[in-house]
Amino acid sequence: MDRLILFRHGKAEHQSASGEDFDRGLTPRGERESRAMADILAEMGFTPDVALVSAAARARATWQAAAPVFPDAQVSVEEELYHAPSGVVRELAERAGRTARTVMVVGHNPGLQELAVELLIEGASGQALISRAANQFPTAAAAVFLIDAAGRPAYDGLFFPPRDRG
Repeated sequence: MDRLILFRHGKAEHQSASGEDFDRGLTPRGERESRAMADILAEMGFTPDVALVSAAARARATWQAAAPVFPDAQVSVEEELYHAPSGVVRELAERAGRTARTVMVVGHNPGLQELAVELLIEGASGQALISRAANQFPTAAAAVFLIDAAGRPAYDGLFFPPRDRG
């Protein structure tokens, strides 16, 4: 793996029809922001070869909104990503990265945010950037890292979706 993209799901409904957290979908704003973030990433040249997507409805809907921007990405829906801790997210990404250059993970906080902060610390990023990621990783945000041959991360971007009132 040469690049890792951590993409938090879009703004979710407060409650699903089933009452289960797993089944919460995206709000219209969440759909728009997910697509906008995909557009931002693509404009920056960050195109996944593989997308690992949490099986939760809101993560699958985030990928559905982003997928037209990344038509060549192989998609794998992963049950393990539902509220996965940072170590599980990293392990799944590294496994996918054995055969893919750019891996995108579409998942949830706190795991994605914690992994972003861990990678920033490992990559010796500045304290201001580490603090920003630790304090702000909203829905539809993305963190991008270059990964060298030894598996060491280097910061490549922290992106927030344009916000709307809808």
